[in-house]
Amino acid sequence: MHSGVKGTLIVALAAVCLALGSPAFGWEKDKTYKITILHTNDHHGHFWRNDQGEYGLAAQKTLVDRIRKEVSLQGGSVLLLSGGDINTGVPESDLQDAEPDFRGMNLIGYDAMAVGNHEFDNPLTVLRQQEKLAKFPFLSANIYQKSSGERLFKPWTLFTPQGLKVAVIGLTTDDTARIGNPEYLQDIEFRSPAGEAKLVIQELQQNEKPDAIIAVTHMGHYDNGNHGSNAPGDVELARAMEPGALALIVGGHSQDPVCMAAENKKQRDYIPGTACKPDRQNGTWIVQAHEWGKYVGRADFEFRNGEMTLVNYQLLPVNLKRTIDWGDGKRERVLYAPQIPENQRMISLLAPFQRKGQAQLKVKIGSVNARLEGDRDKVRFEQTNLARLILNGLMARSGADFAVMSGGGIRDSITAGDITYADVLRVQPFGNTLAYVDMKGSDVVRYLTAVAQKTPNSGAYPQFANVGMQIEGSGIKALTIKGQPVDANKTYRMATLSFNAAGGDGYPKLDDHSGYVNSGFIDAEVLKQYIEQNSPIDADALAPKGEVSWR
Repeated sequence: MHSGVKGTLIVALAAVCLALGSPAFGWEKDKTYKITILHTNDHHGHFWRNDQGEYGLAAQKTLVDRIRKEVSLQGGSVLLLSGGDINTGVPESDLQDAEPDFRGMNLIGYDAMAVGNHEFDNPLTVLRQQEKLAKFPFLSANIYQKSSGERLFKPWTLFTPQGLKVAVIGLTTDDTARIGNPEYLQDIEFRSPAGEAKLVIQELQQNEKPDAIIAVTHMGHYDNGNHGSNAPGDVELARAMEPGALALIVGGHSQDPVCMAAENKKQRDYIPGTACKPDRQNGTWIVQAHEWGKYVGRADFEFRNGEMTLVNYQLLPVNLKRTIDWGDGKRERVLYAPQIPENQRMISLLAPFQRKGQAQLKVKIGSVNARLEGDRDKVRFEQTNLARLILNGLMARSGADFAVMSGGGIRDSITAGDITYADVLRVQPFGNTLAYVDMKGSDVVRYLTAVAQKTPNSGAYPQFANVGMQIEGSGIKALTIKGQPVDANKTYRMATLSFNAAGGDGYPKLDDHSGYVNSGFIDAEVLKQYIEQNSPIDADALAPKGEVSWR
């Protein structure tokens, strides 16, 4: 274990109890209690190991079981928390509404989960079914139903390890209203997480008097609170509370290993299995375990006389591998840490779901001669060939002159070789529909000027096809459609996704425009058909050539 991570968190409750004149605590004086918090986040449908044998719930169960046994032998207790976003990302899961994921989490024994923004990629009826399936609470204090003014989920839950009272509060990014599918959010309000946290903490201290309070959040970790065009995240949350009011924030959403290289600065290329120092802000530790079940985070606390002390923290890789190049064209994938065997009971549970999903997805639909780029660190920063392919498909189906979409809607790359429907669904897992709108050139100029303000390093960063322009400050220059200057009086057809047309990612709303049509065609199905009709795909022909530039 890496024992260099130490720090004391003074639980504000002690002062509160003294102020109220209450000498009684739920804990014994001078007794040391051991509490281990395990955590994952941004699972995104990865219930099964990948093609290289990495992660998956079967290996995760083995790891969690080992830790529970170890901690129990030391007289301690374990809580297992998820930072949310169980949904969306792997076709075998998506086609089955993440049923295998929640059943697997039940078998592992999760204790609570924050509601993530991608839990709203499906209608609320699907989310309620998932909630019924799960044997652990879905937590979010800041999500309300507009029509009733009531919270949609439990704001907190209480655990009593060894007789201590540990409250866990759930919080969800208020960006969900902007980046979620507006079609499913019409009667839902996302209030300020920090504001709701303060209210819940006050309520807990008055009514439950917990010995420690933990927040499980889906808000993101941004160095020094510099969240850019994203909503405020965990750093800002910690700073908004009374010092030490939260012992720990278990986070998600930004999909980072939160391992600090220096104060307010994360390690950018964290190496699995190496030491990891979590962030600490205003007396609160902040942790996050990257994504997809690649790691299980482990925070070992000791509670003594009203104080929570973090004595050890680790990010434990779940069968992650690296590639070694031996030269002469020989490459090998090797484990960063000893192999974790898969739990056979979990395999028996999940294998039928995996088979059922794969049967629908393995059929070849086309091929490509080189990589189509869809990685997160590309599609949110620059124009890519995969974005161009997707947009070409939208234009072909709708007869549009040009197309626009937010880069955050592209979730994976496609490698050279055969393409299957599974590949397409990994790229576009959200089930949005093709929409198009006919509008005057003057409206096109206004629309593209607004969209061009969406900055890199956010899901809103726009991808274009058949558009040329130079973006300077709050304006655009040299705007062309299909290589020709825009005519203010000419009518143009623009293709996009229903998500963006409804105002998703903060794009101008188009679904109330007189020329708007929602085709009803699912985006992944549109791309699948386009690939089938245009294979083999030439990746180089799709490569952007500087038509769009930011200055």
